[in-house]
Amino acid sequence: MSLRAEAPPQTRVRRFGRAPRWVHRTTAALMGVCVLTAACLYVPQLAELVGRRELVVRVHEWSGLALPVPVLAGLASRRFRADLRLLNRFGPHDRIWLRAALRRDKRPSARPAGKFNAGQKIYASWIAGATLVMLGTGLLMWFTHLTPIQWRTSATFVHDWLALTIGIVLAGHIGMALGDPEARRGLRTGTVSREWAKREHSLWRH
Repeated sequence: MSLRAEAPPQTRVRRFGRAPRWVHRTTAALMGVCVLTAACLYVPQLAELVGRRELVVRVHEWSGLALPVPVLAGLASRRFRADLRLLNRFGPHDRIWLRAALRRDKRPSARPAGKFNAGQKIYASWIAGATLVMLGTGLLMWFTHLTPIQWRTSATFVHDWLALTIGIVLAGHIGMALGDPEARRGLRTGTVSREWAKREHSLWRH
């Protein structure tokens, strides 16, 4: 019989590497600046409190231009590229997850998920597309001499209403994150409890 004590089972598992966490934090910070500066530009009460509209406009423009940079830089990381491939892959279990979500069935057994669940995949795709549309319409509004006035008017309409939609979706995203401390810990430290991983992401091969 060996005198060496048996090692306890590992209680935490690696969920995110350094690059994915850095991309998420930086993108979240830039998105937050965009949303806050947009609110200061469009809500009269906030505009009066902040003042210096020209400075707010410049911060909004440059933070919007910088928004895709963290993702583009993250592509140099193998871990980040692997996460993107998983986010871009929709399988049969994701349809089961969505049906359970529509029925408001919150049982983990009714919501099978890999490393990312169907809701996270849809959100990631939507926010990526919305960011590109915001960037394109923002450029049309910024470089006014490059396009006819009809284009700029349409771009302004799309930009403003999509900005409002993004604000609502982000509020929902933050609300979901606040309700799941272990998911937040995974993005903060890179690791999650094995129990949480098995319960919330039963198909994840970690």
